Amino acid sequence: MIDRVIDSRRMDSFDWQFLALMGAILSIGVLSIYSVTHAQPGGRFPLYMKQIIWILVGAGAFITMLAVDYHKISRLAYVLYAIVLVLLVVVLVAGKTSRGAQRWIPIGPFAFQPSEFAKLVLILVLASYYANAPREGWLQRVVLPALIMMPGLLLILKQPDLGSGLSFLAIYAAMLLVVGMRSKALGILLLFALMLFPFAWEMLWGSLHDYQRERVMTFVDPAYDTGGKGYHALQSRIAVGSGELLGKGLYGGTQSQLKFLPEGHTDFVFAVFAEEWGFVGVLVLLALFLGLIMFSLEIAAKAKDVLGALLAAGVIAMLGFCLVINIGMTVGLLPIVGIPLPLMSYGGSAVVTTMAALGLLLNVKRRRLTLFY
Repeated sequence: MIDRVIDSRRMDSFDWQFLALMGAILSIGVLSIYSVTHAQPGGRFPLYMKQIIWILVGAGAFITMLAVDYHKISRLAYVLYAIVLVLLVVVLVAGKTSRGAQRWIPIGPFAFQPSEFAKLVLILVLASYYANAPREGWLQRVVLPALIMMPGLLLILKQPDLGSGLSFLAIYAAMLLVVGMRSKALGILLLFALMLFPFAWEMLWGSLHDYQRERVMTFVDPAYDTGGKGYHALQSRIAVGSGELLGKGLYGGTQSQLKFLPEGHTDFVFAVFAEEWGFVGVLVLLALFLGLIMFSLEIAAKAKDVLGALLAAGVIAMLGFCLVINIGMTVGLLPIVGIPLPLMSYGGSAVVTTMAALGLLLNVKRRRLTLFY
């Protein structure tokens, strides 16, 4: 009875602030997508309208993940992981190919990317694994969860989708930090990593496609192939810098409006926003993201059990990693790996997954006072 009463209570100020931050970032994203694509022919569904449709779908996913107790959701973790693995195999067999990558399953005028959903499912799987029983020793704490993660990681890298693969590793690392690693185990792990680094680098470099290698080279040497593979990074930095203090205003960005900046509605939406709203606008946007991360950290710190804390930590790792990598590659601090900016970049799979993850996060917060599950 107490559990039902608490679950049905009205949303408090924390919840509304959390939702306000989400809504503000989503609105900025739609505005930026509209700004850079409004002149493009889009048929019945221009890109910004598709993004709004995906946001509505994401709202349904958010409410679902918020309404169902996260303990019940975690019991389905392994079933969901099996479904995701099947979808990743389907992608490799009959997926849609674009720009040398095979990552999407087409459904009519839309397409969804299973590797995005795989991130959230991995959070559920690892959190369920660590929370269900004490995990002691090197094998149970480090090796077995890595083996659980490996099939999904390898299938994602096969597409290839290096960004989602790195997100997998970030989620795994966050889980290890939350459950705690003894200094001796951490030292052994670092030692093995150093010993295997030359061989792993050779394998990684050999497995990269030509365009991925050239992206790394353009990061090491910004002047490398400025008219080819380095073009994206160069135009992105020009767009960010040309925004100066106050920006050029809506529709005023020359790099984005004149199409010098490719993919301005997806991976480089931050550059579009920075050019139009300048340094001040970027500070406001970063403050919104920081507020969302701070609220998320508070939820993780006050979770009522290990499962809740692990779920929150996984979501924070997923969001924080994508945020840092996307902005870092946009401003030239990191190589371009194709990671969308959370809640802002165009893409239904990423938006729905992120909103579902935030619903799960708020689920952890709203049930920290319940007695039964």
